[in-house]
Amino acid sequence: MPSYNLRVNGFGRSVEADDSNKPLLYVLRGMGLTAAKYGCGLGQCGACTVLIDGKAARSCQTAVSEVQGKAITTLEGLGGAAPHPVQAAFIKEQVPQCGYCTSGMIMTAVGLLARNGKPSETEIRSELDGNLCRCGTHVRVVRAVLAASGQGG
Repeated sequence: MPSYNLRVNGFGRSVEADDSNKPLLYVLRGMGLTAAKYGCGLGQCGACTVLIDGKAARSCQTAVSEVQGKAITTLEGLGGAAPHPVQAAFIKEQVPQCGYCTSGMIMTAVGLLARNGKPSETEIRSELDGNLCRCGTHVRVVRAVLAASGQGG
């Protein structure tokens, strides 16, 4: 069985996968990292979003073989002793309702802010367009991202 060396949340991990096309999402969940959720399995809902080398990516559509040697960050890897600024803003704005999409929304926002520290509301909405939320908290999500960028709240 092939073995893959991954860097997950700052730590080296060696994993075996019976298939080089095995989705990263399944590998992460097998490690006990359950913040990335299985939503649609097609990369369309955003519930499985993680950061790969600092960029938001759908882990359900990313093969484990594609990320060998790359830095993978899950929601569990953000923050540390204190919440990441995006996490703190989501808490302050009371974004989560059911919470299923929250991890993907946060990871997408962190990826955006890494590229663009002061995005406009339009840029935030465009970036988060692929993250689905049935609870309808998008207005609070946008406020939280603006606050995390120092532009609001």
